[in-house]
Amino acid sequence: MSKVEQKPYVIYLAEIIYKNIVDIKKKNPDISNIDAIEGFIGTVAYNDISSGKFHDTWFEYLENNNFIDKDSGKVIPEETIKLLKIQKDATIKQLIKYPELYYAKTSFPLEISQRAFDYLWRMCESYELWSKETGQIKELFLKITD
Repeated sequence: MSKVEQKPYVIYLAEIIYKNIVDIKKKNPDISNIDAIEGFIGTVAYNDISSGKFHDTWFEYLENNNFIDKDSGKVIPEETIKLLKIQKDATIKQLIKYPELYYAKTSFPLEISQRAFDYLWRMCESYELWSKETGQIKELFLKITD
């Protein structure tokens, strides 16, 4: 029996993005992965991620718990926290919002930012590759890496 590997902290964001996009596809089975990713843009989860709120909330939680991992009970290394801060900064830059790209009465994108789309695609791809490599998930829903 193979040992289950602990998920790297930098993969948590990719997992959140992936699962949100999968939820969109499950609710709309006839849409493509491209449409599901575009549909993710403008959601509450996307706004939290693109604004840095996702990471800020996570950092606050970790700080309040003395940076102890709730699953392993071990202290999260300072280097890992630095990597997560770099991830936060990169994510904000890649998913930067341009208000003129959205309709005034809805948050649905009028024109998709290619940079944001590419970043979200790469995050989903990274999650699938990690899942395949570690055998954590038997079946991947989006099949981006197939």
